[in-house]
Amino acid sequence: MRRAVCPGSFDPVTNGHLDIVGRASRLYDEVVVAVLVNKNKSGLFTVEERMDLLSQVLADYPNVRIDSFHGLLVDYCRANDIPTVVKGLRAVSDFDYELQMAQMNLGLAAVETMFMATNPLYSFLSSSLVKEVATYGGDVSGLVPPLVVDRLRARLTERR
Repeated sequence: MRRAVCPGSFDPVTNGHLDIVGRASRLYDEVVVAVLVNKNKSGLFTVEERMDLLSQVLADYPNVRIDSFHGLLVDYCRANDIPTVVKGLRAVSDFDYELQMAQMNLGLAAVETMFMATNPLYSFLSSSLVKEVATYGGDVSGLVPPLVVDRLRARLTERR
């Protein structure tokens, strides 16, 4: 069975994330979307909320599973017998950073990295940008799934 992991913070999940996961799901028998647990950062959504959002917006992909991890990604890959990491690249600046990570992962645990060029529709898109635009009342409906728009609005209203 060909397995891959798409790791990230997904705070919140964007249409760009969904594009990469959807494309990866056509190439692999199983794709694990793994939410990074970073105890040093407080996200807009909890890890559990992010996993719930991902489960709902990816429900139409039977070969996609949602999980979380902390620590090194290669340790997660080893523990779950996942030989490949799939990462989306938006720009050259992403490549510089991700190439170093890919080489480290290969050296540490023989985990390969598959880079996917982001769909040009999403080349500017990041979770941080979505949160910033939403915080100031901007329309993010074309950037994230409708469920995420609703949850973003509710969460930002709670914080005011």
